[in-house]
Amino acid sequence: MGEAHGFPGMIGSLDCTHWEWKNCPVGWQGQFTRGDHGKPTDMLEAVATQDLWIWHSPLFTDVLQGRAPPIDYSVNGRQYDMGYYLVDGIYPEWTVFVKSIPSPQSDRHKLFARKQESAREDVERAFGALQSRFAILRYAARYWHRSTLSDIMYACIILHNIIVEDERDSYARAGNYDLNYDQERYHPIPEAEYQRGPIDGFSNLLLRNKKIQDRSKHAQLKNDLIQHIWDKFGGRQVNN
Repeated sequence: MGEAHGFPGMIGSLDCTHWEWKNCPVGWQGQFTRGDHGKPTDMLEAVATQDLWIWHSPLFTDVLQGRAPPIDYSVNGRQYDMGYYLVDGIYPEWTVFVKSIPSPQSDRHKLFARKQESAREDVERAFGALQSRFAILRYAARYWHRSTLSDIMYACIILHNIIVEDERDSYARAGNYDLNYDQERYHPIPEAEYQRGPIDGFSNLLLRNKKIQDRSKHAQLKNDLIQHIWDKFGGRQVNN
C-alpha cells in the first residue's frame, strides 16, 4: 500500500488528535493542558492507512519482542528489513519514522516533502472521519473518568473500522491498492507464554531497541526515499 504513495515499506501514518476534556479534574488540568490548545484534552495516538482503517497496534512492542512479521523491501537499490511510519516533526529521528523536510530548497526535497505530507494526510482523514461519524467526539467530553473516555473512543474506532471494512470493495475499485488484510501472510499475535526465571533474550531486545532508534539509519532511509521518489515521479509534480 505504501508503494501507491511512493513509499515502499511504509506501514502507515502515525499522528495524534486531541479530544477536549471539559470535566477534567482540577488537580489534573495542568498535565492535560497544552499551550497550543489552552484547555485540558485527552490524546489519541493512532496509525491509519490509505483506506482510513485505524490499526490496533502496540507500535514497537512486537518488534522489540521479535514477534513482528518479517518485512523486506528495497529502496534506491538498498535492502531494508524494518517498516516505518510517516510522521510530523514532533517525532524523534528513528529508523521507524520518516519525517518531512521543513523549508525544502531543492526540487528533490520539495517533491519529497509534498509526497510525504500528502501521504501523511491518511491519518488526518481518519481522524476527520471519526469526528464526522460520531458527534460525541466533536464536542468536549463531559465525563469525569478517563476510563469512560477510553471506552467511548474505542467503541467509535471499532464501529468506524466496521464501516471501512464493509466499504472496502469500493476503495479497491478506486485504485490498485492491496487492502486485503485477511491474507495468510498477516499472522495474528500469539498469546504470551509466561515463564519463571531470568528473561530470555533480553540482550536481543536491547539490540532491537538500538536498531529502532538508529539515527544514522534514519538519515540513510530518508535519503534513499528522496532519491526513490525523484526517480519514480521524475520531478513531474514539483511545479504542479
